[in-house]
Parts: sequence; structure tokens; C-alpha cells
Amino acid sequence: MNVFHCGRCDQLVFFENTSCVKCGSALAYLPDRREVAALEPEGDGLWRPAGDGEGPAYRLCTNYETENVCNWAVPAGDTNPYCPSCRLTRVIPDLSVPGNRERWARLEAAKRRMLSTLLTLGFSFVSKADDPSGGLAFEFLADPAAGAPPILTGHADGVITVNVAEADDAERERRRTALNEEYRTLLGHFRHEVGHYYWDRLVRDTRHVEGFRRLFGDERADYAEALRRHHAAGAPDDWSNSFVSAYASSHPWEDWAETWAHYLHITDTLETADSSGLSLRPKRPDEPALKPGAPVVGRQAPSFDRIVERWLPLTYVLNNLNRGMGLPDAYPFVLSPPAIEKLRFVHEVVSEATGPSRD
Repeated sequence: MNVFHCGRCDQLVFFENTSCVKCGSALAYLPDRREVAALEPEGDGLWRPAGDGEGPAYRLCTNYETENVCNWAVPAGDTNPYCPSCRLTRVIPDLSVPGNRERWARLEAAKRRMLSTLLTLGFSFVSKADDPSGGLAFEFLADPAAGAPPILTGHADGVITVNVAEADDAERERRRTALNEEYRTLLGHFRHEVGHYYWDRLVRDTRHVEGFRRLFGDERADYAEALRRHHAAGAPDDWSNSFVSAYASSHPWEDWAETWAHYLHITDTLETADSSGLSLRPKRPDEPALKPGAPVVGRQAPSFDRIVERWLPLTYVLNNLNRGMGLPDAYPFVLSPPAIEKLRFVHEVVSEATGPSRD
């Protein structure tokens, strides 16, 4: 994620902000420009970025204006009342249930951050309403009454379902502990599930299938049986030798989705570090060093080897900072050589789909 500043007073602002704490300007993320802008009212519900009197006008997303669960705006000429993120959501939680509005807001915030990374990588996306066969949709569902099967977070034919309970921190932590997971976040769910969506579009029935099978395994193996076996017996003891997570060992599709999510973790966090000017200047030559670098995502991304070279020092400092605060490691993973090669494969597929990388 880039670092943003208020266009009126130059105050540091963040991706989720709706107003500047210094000058009070209304803020909105402009997905067509991939920036958080200070807005000035133009009348008739239109806004214009501060200091950009000749530039295009924008409208606030309906979920920004009326529901307070969004902070995106769209060009005035776009006739859809919702922003590119909110128009992908086709089922929201029952807002008559106490706490569901707050849960919905958390779900949308995580989804927007995931989508912003896809935009920066060079992807575009369309809703299932506009493209029933190839579009993307999100459904945020709550568990039914006791005795009925629970809602499972997952993906099927472009529809990503997220259990509303995942937006409750205590419940999500309970599930993480029960499943013996090192990492479980809302953002991680969105990145994982959208990975399934992009496997269908970037790997299935393409020249990449054979390369995928060499690294990840044969996805034609019985998926339901593989998950049943994984939940019954767990991951193999040596899973960390080949996979980014224990769950990745359950089936090649899950290995891809976990690796894809990991790639988004890496690119977004490195972009944030670079945009913040973060560097590590060790006192000893055997300690990790990190120099500020070029953006790690988008059409001008560096080579995959360069990304990995810069990622490992960053995880070193992230984990040490968290330990200094008495918190668990921010990055509780160890990347084995096979896992790195799978990440390289994702990088190459993404680069081909969005534009060539450079060394």
C-alpha cells in the first residue's frame, strides 16, 4: 500500500480514512487513480480533488454516503451508484442483528484492501451482475439457526462466501486456535479465496496447467476427499518442507490459494515499506540489510529474486518489532525452497497477465 497525504494540507492520511485529522477535509480513495484524495464539494452530490479545479469530478459510493461502510468514490460519469468494490457485494449481513453493521464494515474494509492490491498489480475486475460467467461476487452470510450446517467461507464459480463470524475478532481467534493455525485474518481470507477465482482464470485450461501440476500437484485429485482427509488427520509432519502453510498441503487448489494469498501479503507489505522509506542499516555484516527500493508491484515490478531478497530482511524486523511489543510474530512463516518456487510461479503468472516484470 502506498503512503498518502491530504491534498489540501499535506497531512499524512491512510487508506481507510474518510477525513483529514488536521484540516477536516473529506477524503476518499479514487480507484481509477489509486490514491486517497482530499475532496471539495462541487454541488449536486459531486466532489473534486482539492487543488484540481480542472480535473474530473467524482461521486461518493452510496455505501459511503448512506451506510458509512465505504470510503471510495467513482468518476461522475459512472452511472453505477456503488464503487467498484461495493458493486461486487451481492449479499450483506442482516443489519437488524446487533453488531452486524460493524461486522459488515470490517468485511468491506478487508475486501477493499485486497482489491486495491489487485488494482496495483494491474488487474481489473467486474461484477457477476455485469458478467455472469466471468465476474466476481461476494456474499457475507451468517450461520443459520442451531442444528443447521454452518456457513463455510469459500469460493465457487466466481462467488466468494465469507462467514460473518470471521469479522468478530474473538470468534476468529477461537477458530484459529481450534484449527491450530498460526495465522487467520479477514484480509487473509479474502486474499486466499480470490486466489481460487484467479486460478480459474489464469491457470485452468491454459499453458500454465502443466507447470502448475509439476509444482503443486494434480488438481484433478478428489477435492472433497482431500479436505476430509486433511480435517481428519491433519497435515503431514513435514509439510513445512514444501508448503507455505499446513492447509496448503491438503490439495493442489488449496496450495495455490495459500501461495497466491502469500504473494499478495508479500507485495503489499513490501510496497508499504518502500513507500514509507523503510531501510535497515545493520551494525554487523551478518545481520539483514534492506535498502529502499522501487515499487514491488505493478507493471514496473522488479524480478522475483529481487522481491524475495528484500522480503526476508523485512520479515526479520517485523517479527522483532512485534516481539518487542509482546505480540506474536507478524510473519509466522518459514519459506522453504519448494514454497519459494511456487511463489515464483504465481509471480510469473501474474506478470504475464498484467505486464512483464523487469530485473
